[in-house]
Amino acid sequence: MSSTRSTNSADVEPQPAPPAQGGSFCRRLNRRKFIPKGDLNTKLRRCLNTFDITLLGVGHMCGAGIFVTTGEVMRNWAGPSTILSYLISGVAALLSALCYAEFGSRYPKAGSAYTYAYVGCGEIWAFIIGWNIVLEHVLSAAAVGRTFSAYFGDLTENFADKFSIKYARVWPWSTVSAPNVTEEIGGICADSEMAERSLIGYFPDFASVAIIIISSFFVGIGSKTMSRMNNLFQIANLLVILGVVGYGSTFANFDNWKDFFPCGVNGVLAGASKCFFAYVGFDGLATAGEEAKNPSKQIPRATYYSMAIVTTAYVAMAGVLSLMLPYYKLTTASVYSEAFKLVGAPRWFSIVLGVGALFGIMTSALGSLFSLPRAVYAMAEDGLIFGWWGRVNAWTKTPLNATITFTFLSMVVAMTFDLDALVDFLSVGEDNLAMTWQDKGTLLAYSIVAAALLILRYRPQPIHSGEEEMDHGGQIRDDIPILSSLFSSCRHSVLVAMLIMTVLFAGIGISINQTFYLKKTGMILTGGAGVLSILCMIFINLHHQNNLQLEFKVFLVPYVPSISLFVNIIMLTQLTLMTWIRLAGWMTLGMIIYLLYGMRHSKEELRYKQEQGEKHGVLASSNPSSTMSESLDDPPKKAIGNDVDEDSKSASVDDDEAKKKKAALNTTKQVHNLPLWGHLE
Repeated sequence: MSSTRSTNSADVEPQPAPPAQGGSFCRRLNRRKFIPKGDLNTKLRRCLNTFDITLLGVGHMCGAGIFVTTGEVMRNWAGPSTILSYLISGVAALLSALCYAEFGSRYPKAGSAYTYAYVGCGEIWAFIIGWNIVLEHVLSAAAVGRTFSAYFGDLTENFADKFSIKYARVWPWSTVSAPNVTEEIGGICADSEMAERSLIGYFPDFASVAIIIISSFFVGIGSKTMSRMNNLFQIANLLVILGVVGYGSTFANFDNWKDFFPCGVNGVLAGASKCFFAYVGFDGLATAGEEAKNPSKQIPRATYYSMAIVTTAYVAMAGVLSLMLPYYKLTTASVYSEAFKLVGAPRWFSIVLGVGALFGIMTSALGSLFSLPRAVYAMAEDGLIFGWWGRVNAWTKTPLNATITFTFLSMVVAMTFDLDALVDFLSVGEDNLAMTWQDKGTLLAYSIVAAALLILRYRPQPIHSGEEEMDHGGQIRDDIPILSSLFSSCRHSVLVAMLIMTVLFAGIGISINQTFYLKKTGMILTGGAGVLSILCMIFINLHHQNNLQLEFKVFLVPYVPSISLFVNIIMLTQLTLMTWIRLAGWMTLGMIIYLLYGMRHSKEELRYKQEQGEKHGVLASSNPSSTMSESLDDPPKKAIGNDVDEDSKSASVDDDEAKKKKAALNTTKQVHNLPLWGHLE
């Protein structure tokens, strides 16, 4: 069974594909992928239900990080007000999640933000997003493997590290100064200051390799099998979280909340910026678009459910921890184990916490290794990277080639590199408020998805299927005479307003990052930029949205995607110059691959060349001599009246069908070949 189709799409009338875009270099860069409405055809197996997709998102967001991030934010920035930090960051993440949910309803395909950018913005933007997503998932899988190794070492007295040093020794090319290795500490440097930090680890980490291999095995043998394992581990993780909240509440002391805002509002906001990345992972839901049974309904529902579960879990864990101990007594990374130890809980409960963390890490590993090959598969399927990675195994119905290749790459990174040093090397920002390079790729994807949603909402659509008459999408409203007269002939007003708003958002972010807003001039300019940004949102809202009907649509457009764009750009402005230089290096490699291979082998490019060949073939066959020779070879027509009548009726029916198909093709052509922001005049 090479493809499946949902039953609720069987009656959807197929849309003819518009002419492919090609020709000039700029047109090839900005050509957009066409996905017919209601098209659920896929090479993968549609077998996941809402429960499976919800727990996949929960596991991706709420892995072992819930046992680490909460204590870090509480100890360093927000204190008990970490609860508010999680609520603020949860709302901010929800705005981006809603944009993803609408795209998941529109285009139920693998690839997540890559596919959405391809449909909404253009090929070059899609490649940039996809190229960064691949890196993000590779590093995430490697980091999860290293985290598992650390927790496993705590529970087994560093058994895996001792094994690695005894039998594998150290890396011969490691540049780390020889640490004081002893059997008692399992190869960990006795004095961390004695060892010089290097990107290369001191010895191979076999425990991280093992967890990556096990996770990729379940991912490779089938989506349903993987989801069952993920459900098992995630339910166990949630039960441990419930146990922590329930048992920890018996040690609650509300005196610890007397100093609820130890660092003031700035501490809450600083903590929120750190907590925001605890929600990164909901975009993994969208990669299941080609394996969900009914993606147009299941993806939005799973997004809501997973965000609600994760936010509740984070807030509850933060609240219990802040009530158990004063925030300033939290001194180690294993804050929950430390907290229960200090309040007199039995030792076995610390073991339960460690096992729960391992369950959470397993779900994170499954989520990363599930999303990674599907992002690669989507790009390979479109021809932008090597097509071998886009092949789907006939038995497992998964992109097995991509799974094996990039699992191996993640294994090499996890086994070879010191992930702590690698994260430091790829960090963005200053002090402890650093973002990783992976977070940069995520924020870039979130920003482009929000912008693409604005573009698609104001792109005109046919009023009725198969008709050339378009709705008023993208046009200024007629009930505002002044603006209507000024912008009635402007096809770019929505795009111009969005670009101005984006520049203003970037200016505000830079002002905040450089503390320019604290000066009198900076305060005036930053405030003015904020006012102008709001005016841009209002101006966009004065335009008509299209009338396209979807199972799920984001409410309060353009405000929700605009605020999402604002939050993501503010985060992006924290990038340092060195990080932009590293990004430029990574993107240079990607652009070389795209220009030498992707642009030439893109399916849209091949379709364009095929259409051009067919066009020239038709023109060549329509010359007079060809027509004359064809007419001489035609058999004599029948002269019987009844036969003539039947033939004329049949021809009339064929002409009507041809006219309908031509009208539908013209409509689709008009919509697809419009500028991203324009409307038909």
